[in-house]
Amino acid sequence: MSVPPQQRGPDHEAGLEGSDAKVAAFEHRSRGPLDRAQHFLHGNPTMVPVIVLAMSVLAFGVIAPNFFSAFNLSLIMQQVAIVGILAAAQSLIILTAGIDLSVAAVMVLISVIMGRLGVEFGVPVPLAILAGVIVGLGTGFVNGALVAKIKLPPFIATLGTWNVFLALNYYFSGRETIRSQTLDAEAPLLKIFGERFAIGGAVLTWGVVLMLVIFAVLWYILNRTAWGRHVYAVGDDKEAAELAGIQADKTLIQVYMLAGAICALAAWASIGRVGSVSPTSFFEANLESITAVVIGGISLFGGRGSILGPMIGALIVGVFNSGLRLAGVDVLWQLFATGLLIILAVAIDQWIRKISA
Repeated sequence: MSVPPQQRGPDHEAGLEGSDAKVAAFEHRSRGPLDRAQHFLHGNPTMVPVIVLAMSVLAFGVIAPNFFSAFNLSLIMQQVAIVGILAAAQSLIILTAGIDLSVAAVMVLISVIMGRLGVEFGVPVPLAILAGVIVGLGTGFVNGALVAKIKLPPFIATLGTWNVFLALNYYFSGRETIRSQTLDAEAPLLKIFGERFAIGGAVLTWGVVLMLVIFAVLWYILNRTAWGRHVYAVGDDKEAAELAGIQADKTLIQVYMLAGAICALAAWASIGRVGSVSPTSFFEANLESITAVVIGGISLFGGRGSILGPMIGALIVGVFNSGLRLAGVDVLWQLFATGLLIILAVAIDQWIRKISA
């Protein structure tokens, strides 16, 4: 028989707390090591890519000469900076249970717009950069409206806009490259993220700094603001989010617009990385950004994962490529290893998702 609240004393409350503790202890003991690991990884999804990155660094440090040199480690950071920034944009979309196949096309289109405005049309470079950011917001609005308002599947919507943005890129560029010497003379500010600086034996670029800043800002937004919680809620269950009072369609459009703005920053950084404005650069960056997100532990089903994971995922791919190259392994097997990483990452995600199921 239950005890009325007014008759419950300290001993009764202590007894209940003791019972709860005993139940929790029994459940903990009843789980095997594999179950406990599954629960731990479900609550800490970033730990999987962190463990993989640590094991990869240690393994290649043993088998590949000069892998641990400051120059090589900093070179890996330089090589993954652009893909890492695109992966940040892609992560926002995937957290909402979507996918964006147009991020690389948007990036290259904006780099062409920035270059042509700053070099050929004589627009002050800061205004050319601002115009690029506005174009990024506009492309994000188009993608977001197609998904949120017209209700197209994200895959189909962004597959279509990928072709549209690619065609616009070729139209505005005339399929011509603005070369490094021209940029140095007319718009050196566009190359600023390619400038290098040394820290000890490491040589980094400002593009690497930009990548780190973007991930830090997004981490704060997603973990410390109401809007960030709305993003996770929409990705986890859009209908439930709407019942809770969240404007899901508005949030989706905002997510795509923010991703477009990040693509504009990636465009600016890519000019510095390549040293020129090329309409054909970073052709495979779409798949590479998705690869970094998947390996980084963000669920393709939305609503779960840390924004820092894709940065670690990009580093894992960079470490594998660098380590295998230093070990003298053919490029073919580098692609093979990346494919295995993707399959393993998705399999682990499915295994972890059994907890929530």
